[in-house]
Amino acid sequence: MPEDNRPEPPLLGGETETLSGFLDFQRATLLWKLEGLDDEQLRRAMVPSGTSLLGLVKHLAYVERSWFQRVWAGQEVSFPWTREDPDADWRIEPTETTEDVLALYRRECDRSREIVAAASSLDQAVVHPRWNERVSRRWILTHMIEETARHVGHADILREQIDGAVGE
Repeated sequence: MPEDNRPEPPLLGGETETLSGFLDFQRATLLWKLEGLDDEQLRRAMVPSGTSLLGLVKHLAYVERSWFQRVWAGQEVSFPWTREDPDADWRIEPTETTEDVLALYRRECDRSREIVAAASSLDQAVVHPRWNERVSRRWILTHMIEETARHVGHADILREQIDGAVGE
């Protein structure tokens, strides 16, 4: 694996800083798993479901958009999936470049950071538009750590299948 330059979560931070730090660590780990691979390797489906490393990144970009912009901030945003094509966020279209997908992920993470930084409290609850149930902003931030970390684990396995590289 390339040199590890991931940001460490603060050891003595407050709640928001600590949770945000762990999420940023997972985000950086995902991108770290891609380093040194070419476009074909990033797009290569490694399991029967068709999952690729770049597909994981695209999916997580839209997960960021969904939880932080749509649910946390209550914004109207668009997504690539439809009822007829619910997995479109996992698929890399022929017209999408690796740079496009990575830029999308970075933009969505930056926007998520802005939304979290503007929050006065993690105690505030918001209504999930699909579930019609209230969730705290703390729950959203914790869920995003779990969601991102789970997919980083998938990326670790896919990376090892591609070139044998393993890493934390």
